[in-house]
Amino acid sequence: MNTLWRQQRTTGKAVYIITNEAENAVVALPIRKDGTLAAGRSTKTGGAGAVMVGAASGNPQLPDGLASQSSLSVLGNNIFAVNSGSNTLSMLAINPNDPSCLTMVGQPVAVPGEFPNTVAASAKNNLVCVATTGAVAGVSCASFSDQGIGPMDKLRPFDIGQSTPPKGPLNTVSQTLFSGDEMKLLTMVKGDPPNNKTGFISVFDVQRQWRRPSTLATQGVRSSPNGTAVLFGTSRIPGSPNSFFATDASFGAAVISLDQNGTATAAHSQALDGQKATCWATVSSASRSAFVTDVGRDLIVEMSLSDASIIKQYDLSANGDPGLIDLASGGNFVYALSPGNGTTGAAITVLDVSGGKGGAKQAQRFSLAGLASSTAQGMAVLM
Repeated sequence: MNTLWRQQRTTGKAVYIITNEAENAVVALPIRKDGTLAAGRSTKTGGAGAVMVGAASGNPQLPDGLASQSSLSVLGNNIFAVNSGSNTLSMLAINPNDPSCLTMVGQPVAVPGEFPNTVAASAKNNLVCVATTGAVAGVSCASFSDQGIGPMDKLRPFDIGQSTPPKGPLNTVSQTLFSGDEMKLLTMVKGDPPNNKTGFISVFDVQRQWRRPSTLATQGVRSSPNGTAVLFGTSRIPGSPNSFFATDASFGAAVISLDQNGTATAAHSQALDGQKATCWATVSSASRSAFVTDVGRDLIVEMSLSDASIIKQYDLSANGDPGLIDLASGGNFVYALSPGNGTTGAAITVLDVSGGKGGAKQAQRFSLAGLASSTAQGMAVLM
């Protein structure tokens, strides 16, 4: 386990988000040696973004138009980004000499579902998987190469009874991700407690065959971990391929474990008093702890990976942001996105976590003016 923790560099090379606008784009921001962000550039994905409808308001659900984590994923020198408005997935190559310089690889690939909002890629299996959360919801996968993404396979459906665009944030797909050994694909699906709908974790095994491309099993396992209802952002816990730190917007966060069959249980959970919607999570190898954000509060909470207990809360309200959504760890730093609210502009808050547990300090608030607005989503770090 110690070896796995030590693999992280002290700083990354760049961070990436998607604009999720009608003409979708990936925004790339170089990381300086001190962990802060520098001016970057935007590269079109060739697809369209989209925004959910608030189930209560009937209006576009902003910020957090996708109600998901991992709307883009970095693997090696490639980025995979969802285009929710055109039901496609794009692959972009990162210039190794300039991480803000991106180039489209092939063409966006059609996804056999509606409103894709989360993506996961596996180097071990050369497989990329996308989850959709619209009227046609589920998971599908494809192989990829230097030439681009191959055809997506048949959808493994989730019968959640949604529309396109979805009415959320409840009763929607939250995130898809691979286990630490990359042999299972997990997809978190939110419940809808007011309507007595139970959320679940869907788990499919990866099938590897001699001299043939890896595929995802067509039959999976679904389970609803004890005490959970609205599972959202999830991050792997290093050193244990089947342990995860997950947020639950109904109460706070939990440590989730998978057994050999793919059934999930909540080993530990922690309520967060005063939360609006705790929805995103990242695990820092530098501090050996988890950090979670709340779309309704400009607050980051640091939590234990062993029992989900609260280590420290970082009040960032002096920044003036309405709340934080997607976040990601990179070396000694954590990067958290606030899309703003139309009045307050989009920005990324940078935390220096090199001080260890409970010692995080704000290093920067980087404005995204001219690059992204209230539809911005996702956060990924190139190491």
